[in-house]
This record gives sequence, structure tokens and C-alpha cells, in this order.
Amino acid sequence: MASLKKRLVLIDGHAILHRAYHALPPLTTSAGELVNAVYGFTTMLLRVVDELKPNYLIVAFDTPKPTFRHAEFVGYQAQRPKMEDELAGQIEKVQRIVRALGIPIFAVEGYEADDVIGTLAKQAVQNKEHRTKSIETIIVTGDRDMFQLIGPRIKIYAPVKGMSEARIFDYQAVEEKMGVKPEQMVDYKSLVGDPSDNYPGVPGIGPKTAAQLLHQYQTMDNLYKHLDKLPELQMQKLVEGKESAELSRRLARIVVDVPLELDFKKAQFVLTDEEKAKAIEEFKVLGFRSLVARMGGEKKSKLKSKSKSKNLQEKLF
Repeated sequence: MASLKKRLVLIDGHAILHRAYHALPPLTTSAGELVNAVYGFTTMLLRVVDELKPNYLIVAFDTPKPTFRHAEFVGYQAQRPKMEDELAGQIEKVQRIVRALGIPIFAVEGYEADDVIGTLAKQAVQNKEHRTKSIETIIVTGDRDMFQLIGPRIKIYAPVKGMSEARIFDYQAVEEKMGVKPEQMVDYKSLVGDPSDNYPGVPGIGPKTAAQLLHQYQTMDNLYKHLDKLPELQMQKLVEGKESAELSRRLARIVVDVPLELDFKKAQFVLTDEEKAKAIEEFKVLGFRSLVARMGGEKKSKLKSKSKSKNLQEKLF
């Protein structure tokens, strides 16, 4: 089988930033500013460049304003704590680094980064100009909701152990991990719900049962057409939870028609000497001495850690 010629990489900025913030111990600059999420995100970004070798690269972020899901369901993400100030204060620093590297940032009010990425991935697959060039799209995220986007030319690159390990999830890997196919992920989440986003699913239907039902009936709609074939207690749960399941499905489904346009020319990733120099300056300001060296700059800055471990940056990555 011929290898793919081109690769588009879409990074879920907020998902990776959150993961870095919670995975790494507090790291501060000489001025006392917390930058652990910035460091973790940037290291992941550089690893993505090294390992995935993208021809095109985009980073998507959430916006502070509510999305259409909040309008649909007032309880959406209601249990999720407000973003900590120490994390929120690092977003601008991350975006500064991303722009220094010449990488475009996408964020659309009313939608989540998931929707932005879903739309860009769909446009990449459907793009007539590039269809014959066999462009593969890889989404970098720790959010399993994104599994629903996986297809013949779309894969997920996800951290699996803190920020130090990552793996590629393709169609088969999702089936092995979740017990359902990528195209069944929305119905799966509709049945089991999602505590992190605070939508309920069907009370009493857990992951194992949901996977078994979808294996047998393929879709949630078909499942509801065959309720009479189920055990009475299971049927009762599904009947009582139907409205909740339908709401959960609307919340779980990633939108793929966000009003934006994928421009391959603007997304083309070619790290120039000028961009590399800008990034090195940002790293020096933040005290990321290992990243300065990694980019070929001088080791002048120092990063202090509240952890007692020495050479923490090098140990974690």
C-alpha cells in the first residue's frame, strides 16, 4: 500500500493545555509566573512536529463565551469547575508561542475546539484539490469524544500516560479500547452520558451494557425499535430515559459545519529561521532552557520548579 504523501495535524489546544496543567508539577519563571501548562503544551507541540512531521498544522482553542450546547442544555458542563486563574493565565503565553512558530490559531464563538477541529477535518477529507493527493489528518487531543471523527483518513494522536507517552488511535484501536466503532461513539455517549460535561445519558445504562446493545443493534435508533426484545428492566430504563438519550446525543455530536474555511496555504508548516528565532526568544523569556537548546539556541535562562526533583524537564520528557 502506497504511503500517504501529505499530513494535516490539528491540535486541540485546550485539551492538551488542561492535560499539561494537571500532569506536571508547578513550574515557575524567575519572576514567579506559573508556566507548567505552557511548558507541557510546548513540549507536546514540538514532539508532534518531530514525530508526525506535519505538512500542514493548525491549533484550535475554545472561546470564553458559552456555546450552542449551553443554550441547548442549561446544565451542560455545570459541574465542571471554573478554569483556575493559574491555568487561564497561561493561555495567552501558549498562543504567543504558537504564533511565533507560524502556526495559525482557530477559535469560533459559540462552538468548542472539538467542533472547529471536526469541521476542518471534514473539509480536509472532502477537499477536491487535495483528495487525489491522499492527505491524512491526525487530531492531537486527550478528549475521547473526538474518537467519533476517526475514519479512513482521520486518526487521533492522544496522550495515554500523563504527558510523557502518546499513541495513534485508528479505527481498530477505538474498537479495542471502547468496545464500539468510531461511528457508534455518539450513540454510545448518548446512552452512558458524560459526567465531565454533565449530560445524563440513560440512567442505569453503563458502558458495558451500552457497548453490548450497540454491538447487537448497531445504532441507538435501531435499538429503540427493538425494545420489545430486551429484558423488561432494561427496556424500562431505555423507555424512561429516551428523552435524556436524545438530548445527550445532540450534545455529544461534534459539529462539522462551523462557519470557517480550511486554507491549506495558510496552514502549511515550514519552520523558518525567523520563526525559530522568535520561538527561542519566547522560550528564553519563559525560562525554558531545555527547549532553547532543543531549538538550537543558547542555554542562558533558568526555570525554577517547586518540585524537589532535579532536571525535571528532562525527566518528564
